[in-house]
Amino acid sequence: QVQLVESGGGLVQAGGSLRLSCAASRRTFSSYAMGWFRQAPGKERDFVATISWNGDSTSYADSVKGRFTISRDNAKNTVYLQMNSLKPEDTAVYYCAARPIHTMRYDYWGQGTQVTVSS
Repeated sequence: QVQLVESGGGLVQAGGSLRLSCAASRRTFSSYAMGWFRQAPGKERDFVATISWNGDSTSYADSVKGRFTISRDNAKNTVYLQMNSLKPEDTAVYYCAARPIHTMRYDYWGQGTQVTVSS
């Protein structure tokens, strides 16, 4: 079992920045690829970004490329999402998730943190 706790959400004006953090409970954190997802009101949960177990590989949704950066610190069991140039359409609940390496499914999810971007 891996417990994930997100933090860092809040209210920000368009053009501003936020950094989300996701702390994992397990010392084998480096055995997991990590991802960020988001869900806006009335919409399905969408992929935002993912990072490999060692941080060497990242991938982003087209809507956030060039604005968001995912990173991780395995010594701290934490993954981050730096969000710059925020837009009102980035408003959503943001979730982090853990995917055991060599699998395709995210098995563990955090409770989410709200990000609201005002225009």
